[in-house]
Amino acid sequence: MGKRRCVPPLEPKLAAGCCGVKKPKLSGSGTHSHGNQSTTVPGSSSGPLQNHQHGDGSSGRENVSDLTLGPGNSPITRMNPASGALSPLPRPNGTANTAKNLVVTAEMCCYCFDVLYCHLYGFPQPRLPRFTNDPYPLFVTWKTGRDKRLRGCIGTFSAMNLHSGLREYTLTSALKDSRFPPLTREELPKLFCSVSLLTNFEDASDYLDWEVGVHGIRIEFINEKGVKRTATYLPEVAKEQDWDQIQTIDSLLRKGGFKAPITSEFRKTIKLTRYRSEKVTISYAEYIASRQHCFQNGTLHAPPLYNHYS
Repeated sequence: MGKRRCVPPLEPKLAAGCCGVKKPKLSGSGTHSHGNQSTTVPGSSSGPLQNHQHGDGSSGRENVSDLTLGPGNSPITRMNPASGALSPLPRPNGTANTAKNLVVTAEMCCYCFDVLYCHLYGFPQPRLPRFTNDPYPLFVTWKTGRDKRLRGCIGTFSAMNLHSGLREYTLTSALKDSRFPPLTREELPKLFCSVSLLTNFEDASDYLDWEVGVHGIRIEFINEKGVKRTATYLPEVAKEQDWDQIQTIDSLLRKGGFKAPITSEFRKTIKLTRYRSEKVTISYAEYIASRQHCFQNGTLHAPPLYNHYS
């Protein structure tokens, strides 16, 4: 069993990617190469910090507690809470309220859309939203089209207050994911936004001490040049890619920049942290429906949320 800890280990803030862009066939041999990005732990000698992002091979920055999703096309502002807040949206994707009270809400995704919309159209940024401002490690993911191709995913493993954290990573994931060009106005109608809040961090007893579809994983290893590297996948990645544990670990090693043959002995040297996440996703159409009074004939006549929160 893993050793439980409430928050990730204290490290300098780095941005991270957690998803991938292709769905390659993987074998347990460890000889495959896959294009997820990697990250360098502060204090190592491998150069600039990099984002953990969905991977096509490019890299970015990484918050020591930031990481992006997985392989395949499979991740700044303020508002005064007042009267006229958002009507609650139904929880999408079957995430209805259960006995467990979830922190993540659809309003968080709406806020991310607000921040991106205001940025792309040159409006002042929205004011602080009404949802909790408690600190959490978080990721913001953008996907596009009917097949929900990855368009950007960056986050952090450092706990950030949600108002400023979602604002920051909305724009970072939309505009600075090095695997993709910045998002544009024209792409807005086809976008889906996901917010993931990371919880229940535990030190695993070994590299197999986690469950596909339940845990996200973050690995730390020493590469063939003697440099410490890290990489992560959010909980949904391995399941979406139909990978087993070995395939997921090997893909993460490639994502982290490990280029040597992967052996069972090397896998045993990996330090693995497992975690869980709360996730919610909404489409642009759902976002517009929640902001209907701000739009006329499809055109925004006031910055989003100003009428809701002021």
